[in-house]
Amino acid sequence: MSTRRTSTHHAIDYVEIPFADLAAAKAFYGSAFGWTFTDYGPTYVGFASNGTDEDGGFTPEGRPTAEGLLVQVYSDDLDATLAAVTAAGGTITVEPFDFPGGRRFAFTDPAGNQLGAWSRG
Repeated sequence: MSTRRTSTHHAIDYVEIPFADLAAAKAFYGSAFGWTFTDYGPTYVGFASNGTDEDGGFTPEGRPTAEGLLVQVYSDDLDATLAAVTAAGGTITVEPFDFPGGRRFAFTDPAGNQLGAWSRG
């Protein structure tokens, strides 16, 4: 989530796609759609569908997103968003943590759908 266009508070901003073989993910999406990639170590690859702004990333299966896609919303104030999610009945599944592009956490909504929220550092 490094190279970014302007993000909007509480708008869908990023999607993580689980993929056991990151090299295969890059080969498929690069060939099929011309996406470009940024490697963030051996367990995460960012992708850009327009060549400049990252739209999401690939994460290996077996991590918290293995159940399916992880939709991320952007937050201007991650702590306030965490409080709002909890107050609205959401359950925090991954406590806030730092990553090279900022901070994030994951949660489930009352129906059990997993989402995430992130903010720049």
